[in-house]
Amino acid sequence: MNDEQLLRYSRHVLLNEIGVEGQERLRAAHMLVVGAGGLGSPAALYLASAGVGALTLVDGDKVDLTNLQRQILHTTERIGMPKTESGRIALAAINPEVRVTGVGMRVEAEALEDLVSQATVVLDCTDNFATRHAINRACVKHRRPLVCGAAIRFDGQLATFDVRSMDSPCYACLFPPGDAEDELCSTMGVFAPLTGIIGTMQAAEALKLAAGAGTPLVGRLLMLDALSMQWHSVRVPRDPACPVCAAR
Repeated sequence: MNDEQLLRYSRHVLLNEIGVEGQERLRAAHMLVVGAGGLGSPAALYLASAGVGALTLVDGDKVDLTNLQRQILHTTERIGMPKTESGRIALAAINPEVRVTGVGMRVEAEALEDLVSQATVVLDCTDNFATRHAINRACVKHRRPLVCGAAIRFDGQLATFDVRSMDSPCYACLFPPGDAEDELCSTMGVFAPLTGIIGTMQAAEALKLAAGAGTPLVGRLLMLDALSMQWHSVRVPRDPACPVCAAR
């Protein structure tokens, strides 16, 4: 790092758990953020401000007025703009050093696997189970850590899956395919700061994984009731009969 970079990231460098070596690992990291909405907005902003080297933002939607209540990556002036382009503008303003790539479409199958295979850490910031399971399958196949967040009404969830560890469950161990139905904020509503809380924590987990700092949230599910502001944590064991990760 040059002098300007050392100054920009000095508060990370001062942390014994990160230091210069950890910050260099962040600068070499490639983060894949799937979803540039309520969760992806704070996650991407903090990943960029923390100095990750590359960030790929995936979202096929355009900025809508209804997004602005919680999707802080976007602004009123950018209504109608593809979310990936709006996100690229916001992230460049935060940290022009980060290489931001926008994928302005819903990715599936081979395209998704290609993106996952290039990532250091994958952040699932989506809002439907079909996409979540597709991301999980690709992460299991390519042995990439996956940080999942969810937020609906006043309820938030956070979990990290790292199949590089034999003890780690995958997303399908927790939510078997076909066992849950989608709940969308367009019909159920969502408390604006909740997405910020969960999305920021997704960024924290991803940065810890990339920097090699601390203990990731593997094997546990964190749940937040934002109305009472109470956290609950439950153990999530690996399912030996999981249809996705049992063979690894």
